[in-house]
Amino acid sequence: MKERHYYVYFLMNKLHTTLYIGITSNLQKRLWQHQEKIAKGFTQKYNITKLVYYETYDDPETAIAREKQLKRWSRAKKEALMRQINPHLEDLSLAWN
Repeated sequence: MKERHYYVYFLMNKLHTTLYIGITSNLQKRLWQHQEKIAKGFTQKYNITKLVYYETYDDPETAIAREKQLKRWSRAKKEALMRQINPHLEDLSLAWN
């Protein structure tokens, strides 16, 4: 049986003014959906397509709990977390190509 992973991810717009936190079991596919504007709603409206941070989990319950925790954090605390891994808030998906 193939091992499944779950991802909690942060997306930002190009100016880093708007932040979105989501969860998925297929990060590359979900990011593509955001970038192609297939995912209707908030990310489409604000052109949020830049992957700046993600965490990987082995079970959905832990990932969901983490997503909820992160959404309650202040913007400053979220930015500090992102910048520990990605100091310049570069698009991490560019390394996939």
